[in-house]
Amino acid sequence: MDKKWWTLLAVLAGTFMLLLDVTIVMVAQPDIQRALHASFSDVQWVIDAYALTLASLLLTSGVLADRYGRRRLFIIGLGIFTAGSLLCGLATDPLMLIVSRCGQGIGGAIIFAVSLALLGNTFRGKERGTAFGAWGAVAGIATALGPLLGGLITTEWSWRGIFLVNVPVGVLAIAVTIWRVEESRSPHKTRLDWAGFVLLTTGLVTFVYGLIRASESSWTDTGVIASLAVGIGALAAFIVVESRIAEPMFDVSLFRSPTFAGASIAAFAMNGSLYAILLYLVLYLQDVKGYSALDAGVRLAIISGAQFVTATAAGKLSHRVPARWLIGPGLLLVGVGLILMTGLNGASSWTHLVPGFIVAGLGGGLVNPPLASTATSVVPPHRAGMASGINSTFRQIGIAAGIAALGSIFTAAMARNLGPASSNLVTIVKHGGVVPGPAAVAVGNAFAAGLNDLEIVTGIVALAGAVCALVLIRPARQAPDRTVSRQVVLNESAKAR
Repeated sequence: MDKKWWTLLAVLAGTFMLLLDVTIVMVAQPDIQRALHASFSDVQWVIDAYALTLASLLLTSGVLADRYGRRRLFIIGLGIFTAGSLLCGLATDPLMLIVSRCGQGIGGAIIFAVSLALLGNTFRGKERGTAFGAWGAVAGIATALGPLLGGLITTEWSWRGIFLVNVPVGVLAIAVTIWRVEESRSPHKTRLDWAGFVLLTTGLVTFVYGLIRASESSWTDTGVIASLAVGIGALAAFIVVESRIAEPMFDVSLFRSPTFAGASIAAFAMNGSLYAILLYLVLYLQDVKGYSALDAGVRLAIISGAQFVTATAAGKLSHRVPARWLIGPGLLLVGVGLILMTGLNGASSWTHLVPGFIVAGLGGGLVNPPLASTATSVVPPHRAGMASGINSTFRQIGIAAGIAALGSIFTAAMARNLGPASSNLVTIVKHGGVVPGPAAVAVGNAFAAGLNDLEIVTGIVALAGAVCALVLIRPARQAPDRTVSRQVVLNESAKAR
């Protein structure tokens, strides 16, 4: 088999692992919580640690790969991700698991940032379209299969298995990359934007920490206020710095394009609504309704199945239908689907959620295929990699901030519905403990009421994203490559002389 197809195999294996781990861990959370005696904030950090490291390192990883070699960085990324997966599977306490998830996120950011560049350098012509199509298909399948595979592995083996299965795949991908993948570098080396990297990471981590801490204490807690203030200040400084330096990793000027801004908002809204609430749907299905991890994964697979149906259609229509008429209506369906899920109480059957699952899943399938290509279609060609990276960063920020913010809302709703004398019950629920029999009904009702609040909030987020997409996203008109244009002018001037 030709080297280029081995390259595709290695890239697809790495991409499948890193995107699978965004959602596969969702259905294992109750088992992890009980096995490691983890708190509710620990549960949120297990997911957010991965999303935040992905978001913080995506853009920097691409620059490092261009400078030091894409094959070399891809091997390093696979190695870090595989080692992180092994340590996750061997974790003995919540802190070890969270730190190991950060390792997975670091490796995943490198893999994700380098994968498309490797394919773009290896394939030409029609074969490039085939390679990118395969990458897109694997990306969609990995995200969709996460809950189902996570439930199957957790129920039939152990929650540790969802991490340990990555180890042989990672080792195989490393071997194939060393053996058959060719090295490549960018001819134009960009300076590393360390100031931007530090400010973005500091801002994201402290802001999300403040949101998660608020769910453990209160919004008036000094630590919460300080964390949110530092996070907002660091993110504001990040925007100022990126707008003033010569070679930013995050070109703020790209947001002057309404279409680029609309695609970024849509990416945040998509992951901050449907994907962020998945954790709380899993907790409801397992902790309140008593389903196993596999049973919960099978039920959530309704969303994945609906997504697959419309994603296939959206992929074919994206060349003929303007992107906003896919992304906007898609987010509208996501918002309607989330609101359809409301009306739960402790006695409700899980089937109450099915109409919302189907509608939201159909909407998600319309949004995802055209999203990244929309962000890159309106920027100069030499900025396409950065545009794709920014869009992916907004996705990860959406899921990290969404899970953290929903946790605070959920905790407040539980306390409100259980009453002032129920702090002990709230603590038991948040630590994955068994609620005493007489109080179980009240807790089930309070949990359902809290989930209703989250469905309304995420529904509004999705609907707001739909409005922004419909208003801002316009027919693609790619901006000229000014670097190339200047060179053409210089060449013409030289000829004239």
